[in-house]
Amino acid sequence: MTTTETPDTLRRILDYSSRADPYPLYAELRRTPVAQQEDGSYVVSTYRELTDLLHNPHLSSDVRNLSHPMPAREGETTPAFINMDPPEHDRLRRMAMRHFGPPHTPGLVAGLDPTLTSIVGSLIDDFAGKEQIDIVDDFAYPFPVTVICHLLGVPREDEPRFHVWVNDLINSIDYDPRTDPKEKLEKGVQARTNLHEYLGGLLEQRHGRPGDDLLSKLAHDDGPDGRMTDEEIVSTANLLLIAGHETTVNLITNGMLTLLRHPEMLQRLRDEPGLVVPLVEELLRYEPPVHIIPWRAAYSDITVADTVIPKGSQIMLMLASGSRDPDRFHDPDRFDPDRRDNQHLGFGSGIHLCFGGPLARRETQIALTELVRRLDRPSLLADPPPYRRSPVLRGPIHLQVEQSEG
Repeated sequence: MTTTETPDTLRRILDYSSRADPYPLYAELRRTPVAQQEDGSYVVSTYRELTDLLHNPHLSSDVRNLSHPMPAREGETTPAFINMDPPEHDRLRRMAMRHFGPPHTPGLVAGLDPTLTSIVGSLIDDFAGKEQIDIVDDFAYPFPVTVICHLLGVPREDEPRFHVWVNDLINSIDYDPRTDPKEKLEKGVQARTNLHEYLGGLLEQRHGRPGDDLLSKLAHDDGPDGRMTDEEIVSTANLLLIAGHETTVNLITNGMLTLLRHPEMLQRLRDEPGLVVPLVEELLRYEPPVHIIPWRAAYSDITVADTVIPKGSQIMLMLASGSRDPDRFHDPDRFDPDRRDNQHLGFGSGIHLCFGGPLARRETQIALTELVRRLDRPSLLADPPPYRRSPVLRGPIHLQVEQSEG
């Protein structure tokens, strides 16, 4: 089943012109579940093969296991645990999770409900008197940024500084030396350095004056696995700062866009607030914030769908395609919050299942419930809206909405 029939399909998916609706192209891609590309890499696009790989111990997240080095990782000192394999991945994830969720802090997310509701309410209050609202700039971006800054202990007033760095980092994730200007890579490397130095400075302050934030807790924790080094803390904080808001911005914005395109569901959510829990799960399947894992490496030869992927090969995982696979989901292109057995790939799967998934879910549940409840007859001003450049973290860069008066 090894084939090189789909390079053009992949190129079209990655091209910005397809950002508003890549799903028909994913359907093309799924005709060949495992497709070798011209550069020797492999693209996997079907649900069964994706889940098998995500749980396969021979799939590596460590760039050093690639036969060909990836320049986008140059300049990285200590990688975040998302780019590590066991046992180091497991150790660092356990140490971070002690202060971020079960079993050591099981009430963290639920305990944030009053804070989340207050932030959301304040942002929506600011809509008063506005006929037009940008859901991204006015709501979906400031909300999770405020939350993750609060949790980490990052001053909210520093957001304009790290916003530029985060954007440059995100833009460099899918850097392709064959087609992209080197400036894209260089900006990403510089942004990584700037963010590392900034978080390192905050950590240094916590060593002398610990607070109640996650940076302080990591800096002073002596748990069963010992204590993280300063480099490990900074890398973990870097990951949480970026992932802690970028994915949630997309999830909230994609969610509001989907509801505005399905007004009957918007009205139903207004009438049945409890619907929000399965509705957000369906959003994670139907319009996920993360579409692609750009690379994984084969530790050894791996057989997937009768295709042998050689050791050291780069493997691209098309998560959003898997979540629309008709062999796994009935009528997958229909938005259906009543869907049962919704084991989507919106937050990945396996040992790298999204660390902040519970928080992102709760943020989105509260955000969409309150937006639907309080916006007055909202309607889209542009459909499709303009999208971010990245095919990896996919979502509108702006979502202009008009609300009626009265």
